[in-house]
Amino acid sequence: MSSLGRIAPAPAEAVSPATVACAHCGAPLAPGQARFCCVGCEAAHALVSGLGLDAFYRRREAAASGGTLRPAAEPPATDFAPLARAEREDGVHGLELMVSGLTCGACVWLVEQALAAEPDVLRARASLSSRRLAVAWRGPNARANDFAALLARLGFRVAPWSPACLRATEDEEGRALIRALGIAAFGAMNVMLVSVAVWVGWDMGEATRAAMHWLAALIGLPVIAVAGLPFYRSALDALRARRANMDLAISIGVLATAAMSLSEAVRNGPYTWFDGATALLALLLAGRVLDRAARRKARQAAAELLALQEGSVALLQPDGTTRAVPVERVRPGDRLLVAAGERLRLDGVIEGTDAAEALLDTSATSGESLPRRFAAGDPLPAGGVNMGAPFRLRVTAAATDGSLAALARLLERAEQAKSRFVSVADKAARLYVPVALTVALGTFLGWWAGLDASWQEALVPAVAALIITCPCALAIAVPAVQVVAVGALFRRGVLVAAPTALERLATADHAVLDKTGTLTEGRPVLLPDPARDPASLRAAAALARASRHPLARALVRACPEAAAAEGVQEIPGAGLRRGAERLGSAAFCGVAAAPDEGMTLYYRAGSAPAVAFRFADRLREDAGEAVAALHRLGLSTELLSGDGTEAVEHAARMTGTGPWTAHASPEAKAARIAALRAQGRRPLMVGDGINDATALALAHVSVSPAGATDLAQTASDLVLRGEAGLAALPAAIVVARRAQRIARQNIAFSLIYNVVAVPAAVAGLATPLVAAAVMSSSSLIVILNALRAGREPHAWTR
Repeated sequence: MSSLGRIAPAPAEAVSPATVACAHCGAPLAPGQARFCCVGCEAAHALVSGLGLDAFYRRREAAASGGTLRPAAEPPATDFAPLARAEREDGVHGLELMVSGLTCGACVWLVEQALAAEPDVLRARASLSSRRLAVAWRGPNARANDFAALLARLGFRVAPWSPACLRATEDEEGRALIRALGIAAFGAMNVMLVSVAVWVGWDMGEATRAAMHWLAALIGLPVIAVAGLPFYRSALDALRARRANMDLAISIGVLATAAMSLSEAVRNGPYTWFDGATALLALLLAGRVLDRAARRKARQAAAELLALQEGSVALLQPDGTTRAVPVERVRPGDRLLVAAGERLRLDGVIEGTDAAEALLDTSATSGESLPRRFAAGDPLPAGGVNMGAPFRLRVTAAATDGSLAALARLLERAEQAKSRFVSVADKAARLYVPVALTVALGTFLGWWAGLDASWQEALVPAVAALIITCPCALAIAVPAVQVVAVGALFRRGVLVAAPTALERLATADHAVLDKTGTLTEGRPVLLPDPARDPASLRAAAALARASRHPLARALVRACPEAAAAEGVQEIPGAGLRRGAERLGSAAFCGVAAAPDEGMTLYYRAGSAPAVAFRFADRLREDAGEAVAALHRLGLSTELLSGDGTEAVEHAARMTGTGPWTAHASPEAKAARIAALRAQGRRPLMVGDGINDATALALAHVSVSPAGATDLAQTASDLVLRGEAGLAALPAAIVVARRAQRIARQNIAFSLIYNVVAVPAAVAGLATPLVAAAVMSSSSLIVILNALRAGREPHAWTR
């Protein structure tokens, strides 16, 4: 017997008045919430406690922020049973899944232990780096759905594993950066040990000092040659393109320091600077690794999009039977049987006489909040879920040529275009590099030719000028401001996910807003009606429990005490029926000449008058305020949604948004963003769904609200947490604009300060002590100025 049905709720624990985070997912609690942020987290905590796995909450390194572990309101729609493969002839099956939400080793431990508690599970292994889960059990393949449901109840999202997911986790460039960082850190620590002995060894003999210099060179030179390769390659690429970037400045500074240090070691000078070069590489590589991790999310977004179509499908045979085959083996013209509740993994059209139409939930790709009806012959998009009766599908495009693959390619191209954004630091480097090189070359020539010094002696003040004007001071000018600004936004509920997000957000001039899940809460709610009989609501909710339709779910949420009715029959595209009771469309319930009232269900019991249940996708409380604040900040707005005309027009009118467009497909949204950029605009895109991912990636800067899909969040530059609301968006713009002003001040100060310090280097007065004092004081002033970016503004909209 499965343990899924025998988990007893955990006993209630005393709650400290200081409790501010959900006991399961770690999301901040709203006023009035005692211990859990939602019913799903409370049930998940009870499940963990019932399994005896409470150690998870003590083991995890950090709570999942933003509701990462918050269980979804709906169970997984994918049927995982056909994906299970028979591993042995004695009934052992295996399944591989991609698990979203694994944030630390404790999450991996929880997944493995929760599955191991199932009596028929033989093994369960999860990988944190690739998010891949392999589970094997003895029993029918239908148990695969039970395991997926168990993980969903814990708050993890699951999808079929595929080679595309594996390829997304393979990142040779990322591994090379980590190797370079390890080499640089190891070398810097060891060279520092040798250099400290020289710095403090005032009575050290010349022979001992020479030995120390050559020992530092023996360690430092290979480290500089190998660990600096990422910067050297980038610098060479910049030179080939006839431009200067910060990597060119770093490469020149590091290599010049190494050359001067080697020269000093040859002539046994008083000091060498191998320690400074290796330490500089280690610090800069650490920042590069973090930057790479942020940009890697874009590739993961494309992999998760493709995961919607991975798995197997039911291929129809000539004799009428079906056979499960992988999606990759299906070709255009093949015929598939799409079961009720199954996700369409390939594009196609309805075929045959067994179904005149299909009812699909296309919210994942179109953004429409209600299912759409498709007639026979209409093109059906991959990614939709069959909400009606089974039907036959004739495939029109292979997996690699379908609509989902096209979206993934658009997403990748958009991210590559965004990665070419030139940062403020690189713009400053275009001025810094030629000036610094000219000063260093002039210093060298002046000492060597003008003062008759040897080339070794002339090299010391020349490189000292590069050290004093080292890109350390220039490089820290922008990151120091970003760290302060990102921390300030995090405390206000805004997560900054991209390295240049603040720079782009500060320059945005036009906001493109999605409707469903962005301006609205993203799920229908029953509108109150004082004239409605409560008994009718309970009867209708009892029927609604038999359906997965969004309006039926909303009806159940409005009356959770209603018990499920037995013997309910669902008529696809019409409604629910049990005896003389009916719940569904106006025509299905015999309501004549019903007006177009948007989202409405009717309930009729026998010959009694029909009762109308009207629904609305409620606007977020702060939607109007956020739009007004954007206008005050000088941004124009427009509403771009895949939902119907009436709903989009109402949302635009209630929030004061500018022009609006309804029935916008993912391709249309991306085309609109591209058109705005072609006009010279800098669009800010705000969206929450898979259908918004391409537009989010293509926009000048992108934001996803709380509750957005994983794909939308990974394609976004900023993510608004649940407690922040849309009002945090104009707040983030204010912080970003201030941060840009302070960053430019820091860059200007660094350049001016270095120009003042150059005469000391040119005159040969830049000893290591002087250079250290100059660089440290410059960095201190830059950091103190950067702290201003985090102060509380008088008004968010100024």
